[in-house]
Amino acid sequence: MTLAALSEERSLRPAAQPGDTSEAMLRLLTCGSVDDGKSTLIGRLLWDAAGVTDDQRAQIMNASHARAVNGERIDFSLLLDGLVAEREQGITIDIAWRYFETERRRFVIIDSPGHEQYTRNMATGASHADIAILLVDARHGVKRQTRRHAAICDLVGIKKVVLAVNKMDQIDWSEDRYREIEIDFRSLASNFSFAEISSIPVAALTGANVVARSDEMPWYGGPTLLEYLESVEAKTEPVDAPFRLPVQMVLRAENDFRGYAGTVTSGTIHVGDPVVDARSGLGATLQRITTMDGDLESASTGDAVTLVLDTDLDISRGAVLTETQRRPTNADVLEARLVWMSEKPFDPEAGYLLRSATDLTPVTSMSVSSLIDFETLSSTQAHGCSMNDIADCRILLGRSTALDLFSDLRLTGNFVLVNALDGATVAGGVITWVQSGAASAGENVLVLDQARLAGLCADLGDTPEDKAEYERRAQEVAILLRSAGVPVLIETDR
Repeated sequence: MTLAALSEERSLRPAAQPGDTSEAMLRLLTCGSVDDGKSTLIGRLLWDAAGVTDDQRAQIMNASHARAVNGERIDFSLLLDGLVAEREQGITIDIAWRYFETERRRFVIIDSPGHEQYTRNMATGASHADIAILLVDARHGVKRQTRRHAAICDLVGIKKVVLAVNKMDQIDWSEDRYREIEIDFRSLASNFSFAEISSIPVAALTGANVVARSDEMPWYGGPTLLEYLESVEAKTEPVDAPFRLPVQMVLRAENDFRGYAGTVTSGTIHVGDPVVDARSGLGATLQRITTMDGDLESASTGDAVTLVLDTDLDISRGAVLTETQRRPTNADVLEARLVWMSEKPFDPEAGYLLRSATDLTPVTSMSVSSLIDFETLSSTQAHGCSMNDIADCRILLGRSTALDLFSDLRLTGNFVLVNALDGATVAGGVITWVQSGAASAGENVLVLDQARLAGLCADLGDTPEDKAEYERRAQEVAILLRSAGVPVLIETDR
């Protein structure tokens, strides 16, 4: 995506290995607060599940001995913490990608940083994952950063979470403490839309319940971490998902060849099917599906293809080819939940661009209505946001672009915001509501302008704070009206 593109760093995403299929491979994120043992847990998993070669084992053993880490014990985190700064500080900074496989399954491990300073990197990794392992140190329990990471996992659409209560050896393998943390986490998880939550007590350093079952915790009768990961179903796209292909480029060649190249983000298309450009409404019939390996009769999610149509459409990069019936919304107003990644706080006067699957659209107006409180996990009224905040906002675009709701289609229902001056990524978000036709507000659309809101906003002046409060009140009114089925447009000039 783009939030599977949560940032432009989606180029870091590893390519699938030959023979891999979405059914066989599980993309696995490890997350949680700093020092809860993420790198050690994954290092132990690789070590015990034969994901490490003999020369790597010798290198790690020698490095561990030289550093005298934990006495004579192996420092398993060295398998993941590859940057010099990571090894010096003993923390994960960047995302570490590792492939390994067992007899039953292939895995891509995405080890993410736990420090709050590197939340941006964690969010980028989460956007690619099928399932998350959320670690908690058994001595300290759920922390603020644990809550933030859980909220980001929910934001990017991860539905299955494993609570790994780590360092059980440090609390004498206490079942009572484990159950206390499990109850605490399930309580906070009730604020999110996770479909499945599993909890496993582990000790990464000793390997207890990672690959081998622990003799120290006879009270636990569930699977080891590896047993669970080998058996859990990866996320799957709905069988009847609508077809989407964001156009990356238009290819031209001799003999009047013209093709629209891109990767299918959802659904399936067959030769002979009708397709439509979502923005213009122009339609044609699919003549050929070409690839580097020859023509196909059909293409499905994840396939990189070039579509040749029976009619040349006047479209370019940024267009979305779709089926004729279930199209994305050609939207210029949207509401979204986003994670703010920039060190510079949100500035309503700054220039931003919205980058969707392959499109880049100017933002003419943006306002923040609320933030997630990481202590209570409730929404609190706000007019701004800063680094690592998760915010609800409303965005007005300079022109319409093809968008889906994230709850319907992940890959065309997310976006990143970039600074219009330097192109730096400032936020990544998911779309929760869309509206088309903001430029022409006729046809039964109620316009909330200054006159209609005069009574409600009579106490407000012209300061920046009052203008932000005006927009917040207008949005609250719009939410109530939309819930009653009334199409609403908010006039932005005041």
